Parts: sequence; C-alpha cells; structure tokens
Amino acid sequence: MIDLDRRLQAWRIVCAETAAELRDLAPPIDRDPYDMKPHLGREVFSRIRQWSTPCPYGEPFRIGSWTFRADSALEWVIAVTELSRGDASSLLACPMPDVAGLIVDLLGTEAQRHLFYSRIADGRTWTFFAMSEPDLGSNATSMETRIEDGQLYGVKRYIGNGARGRIGVVFGRTGPHLLSIRAALVEVPAPGWTAESLDMIGLRGACLAEIRLEGVPVIDLLGDHLTVTRRGLWAAIKVFHNMRIQVAAMAMGTSAGILDHVRAHRPQAPGLSHVQAANEACQDLVWQAAAGLDAGTERGHRSSVVKLLATRQAMRTARWAAKALGPASLLEHPLLEKWTRDVAGFEFMDGTSNIQRLHIARTFLNYPAHTAGAPGQKRMPSPVRDTELPQPQGRMPGGMS
Repeated sequence: MIDLDRRLQAWRIVCAETAAELRDLAPPIDRDPYDMKPHLGREVFSRIRQWSTPCPYGEPFRIGSWTFRADSALEWVIAVTELSRGDASSLLACPMPDVAGLIVDLLGTEAQRHLFYSRIADGRTWTFFAMSEPDLGSNATSMETRIEDGQLYGVKRYIGNGARGRIGVVFGRTGPHLLSIRAALVEVPAPGWTAESLDMIGLRGACLAEIRLEGVPVIDLLGDHLTVTRRGLWAAIKVFHNMRIQVAAMAMGTSAGILDHVRAHRPQAPGLSHVQAANEACQDLVWQAAAGLDAGTERGHRSSVVKLLATRQAMRTARWAAKALGPASLLEHPLLEKWTRDVAGFEFMDGTSNIQRLHIARTFLNYPAHTAGAPGQKRMPSPVRDTELPQPQGRMPGGMS
C-alpha cells in the first residue's frame, strides 16, 4: 500500500485541481483535436509543460517549500492519474516534451538537449516518438526503417502527433544486428517527410499519424558518446517500462473520472462501492510499480502487469457505468460516451494485453529468482528467444507510438 507523505499529498491536490480545466477542454478537443489555437494559451497546458520540462531547460514547479521536477516516476504517475481523471485525451493533446523528451534526456548530449528544448519552449510545438511500423507494430527487433548516409528511409504508423509534431525521435537501424538500432533526432518540415493523419475513435487528442520517410535528413544520432549497448534498444526498453506505467495511470484516472460521473448522477448505483474498491486497489498497484521504477527494482514484468490490469479495470468501469445510468446513458451523457471510446484506446498504447502477457511470461522464464523470490536460483533457459517476442511501446504521459 502506497502512503503518500505531505509533499506528495500536496502534489496530488494541485494536480486534481488542474484536472478540472482539462475536463472542460474534453468536448472541443474530441470534436477537432487539430484545432488547438483557442486552447494553447490555457493555464493548464502551461502548468503541464512546466512540470514535464526538466531543469535547466525550464523552471521547476513549486508548492510552498517543495520542488517538483520531471525526474520521479511516482510523482508523474500521481499527476497522470489525477489529470486523466479530468480527461486523458486533453492531456495527450498538450504540447510538451512527452516520450521524445525522455529519450533525448537518456541519450542526448548537452547540445542535443539544448536544441530539443529550445525548439519546444514556445509552448506551441508538439513532439513525436516514432517506433511502430505497419505489420510489425512496435517489434523493434524486426524494424525495417533504415538510416543510411545520414538519412531515414521507411514507414512509421500510429505515431502520436506525427502530422503536427515539429521535432522528435525516429528509431531506425544502421545495420542488420540489434545493436545497430539507433535513435535519430529529426526536425520537420524536411525533404522526404510526409505525414498523414489517421482516423481515430477514442483518445483523439493523441492525433495518430502515418509517417513516410524517403531520405529524411537526420539532425543527429543520439547516444554516440555512450557505449554501443546503451545507444538504442537499452533506452527504448527503459522508456517502455516507464510508459506502460503511465498508460496504466491514464486508464485508472479515466476509470476514476467515470466513477465520479456516475456518483454525481446516481449516488446509489448498484455496485458503486465494489467498483470504487477495485479501482483503488488497481491504482495502488500502479503507484507501487512507479515507486519500484524510482527504486531501480523494476525489470519490466510489473509494468506489464499493471498496464494489463488497469486497462481491463477501466473497460469494466465504463461498461458498468453505461448499465448503471440506464439504457440511454451514452446518449444522455456525452462525456461518458467519449470516455467509453477512450478506455478502449488504452489497450493499444505501449503494447496490447497479449503483448503484456508475453512480457510477463518471458520475465518469469528468464528471471525466476527476481520474480518468484527464490534467492540464488539460476536463470532458467527460455523456450523462446527474447528477440522472437514482440517489443511493446511506450516521459509523461506517453502517446501511442
């Protein structure tokens, strides 16, 4: 059970107060997520950018004598949970460093970080993180995008803010082996870059797109100053562990928002106390996973577990709410109808449920001593090579990528 100290309790209260403004933005963003000019000057977006921009590229957020920065998974999970209780899609529509920022923080030099954060300092520039490919999803080991002579060739699909982002990270390979997979810093518009928006049913603020790369120039390859083993996949996997937990937090925040909506309109709805208890238990698991990430004890299986459970719980809450508010609930409650579409989208962010099950199984096969708590137990041989399993996708809050 996670017990928040006074500092984190204050952080949670401020995030909850901020969430109300995100909920006000939910209907217009759902109608047209690309018409963002009327919303970019909102205080809520300024706060989110301040929280998600690390020092020295932005001012840390302060509550009294306490300082909050973009360097704690638990702090971000608390923020994402409460903000998504307002509206997760509106959160995803905010221009901020997002996943690309986390990769730049992990792999970039000081000059590369300065370039990245200077480009998005205006608060009107979106970023993108391009990993997934058609037919391959986020299976990085089968990636077909190539980096040749400083240029990118290939196709990426389901990329958050892919059609409106102006700077970001694209993964490609410089050779046939796994260690040749690299993260490239790209700024657009650029020669050879075309992006097409994809139709979306839920979480429309993420603005998914397909990107075609036909000789797109690379600004820089990230990680040249690091060892070969820490230049590409190492950073991607580290980010995925983080982002699966963030997606789980978005799911639980949305589930809590749905519960709030039912409680406001039908306080005595059958099963309300049961759904609330299930939500609170699942939320605590998500926060424990974030605390484990901060402590360095997370190998990946727990992030997969909480993403799997939180997605399922959000779906169950949405179905229960539709029944609790009556046969015409989705017509009479537009927000509930929207959230019912949104919760289905969490299934496809950072790996589907089946992909998470594969990750959980692989971790138990490869690290039985860690997962089963058997001191000194040797690693068991796995019947499936790690490279044959699909890799899931995943800075706060994370988009589909």
